[in-house]
Amino acid sequence: MTEETRTYITHLKVTDAPWHRLTTAYGRGTNFPAHLTVLEQMRDLASVKESLYELTTNMEHQSTLWHATPFGMVFLCRILEKALAESGQNPVAHFLFGELLDFFSCILQCFHDGDEMEHAEPLPLFSDLLREEYLWSEEYDEEEDEMRYEEDEVFPDDLFYSFYYYSWQAVKAYQDVLEQVPAEFYKPAAEVLELL
Repeated sequence: MTEETRTYITHLKVTDAPWHRLTTAYGRGTNFPAHLTVLEQMRDLASVKESLYELTTNMEHQSTLWHATPFGMVFLCRILEKALAESGQNPVAHFLFGELLDFFSCILQCFHDGDEMEHAEPLPLFSDLLREEYLWSEEYDEEEDEMRYEEDEVFPDDLFYSFYYYSWQAVKAYQDVLEQVPAEFYKPAAEVLELL
């Protein structure tokens, strides 16, 4: 991983991503910041489960990753680190840590499956994913979005592969967190590390 990529991942703020212009499995990532906040607070199990479901089903669907996925992964990695720190005294954090490990395995498996196929080179920089030509319209129009999906090359090859590549890079940047897990999480953490 380049130092530039690591710096970008560790310094990215939720407000830096134009979520409403990033595609997900079921639309756009407009609600991602609210769901990420719920996860970061780790207060109420029911709302954490709901937000986790909304994020994970929108970030990965049938092994396909989306434009919002690498950005979502950056913040889920930070939440994983916080959940690990609080898992001993907060049952919600304990639950969330285990669930995130499972989801990370899924995302990394998608990356490896895609990586084994013929693919374009990733965009040179993580920040290239936010170039204006790759972002969807400022105003959400479901009909317009559906028409765009019907185009032959809805995502240029290098952009599409970058959804996978930079999701993997996001987890890679937090590899040290996965190397410090308590014994009860050793197996799922080891599975994630193996996929890195």
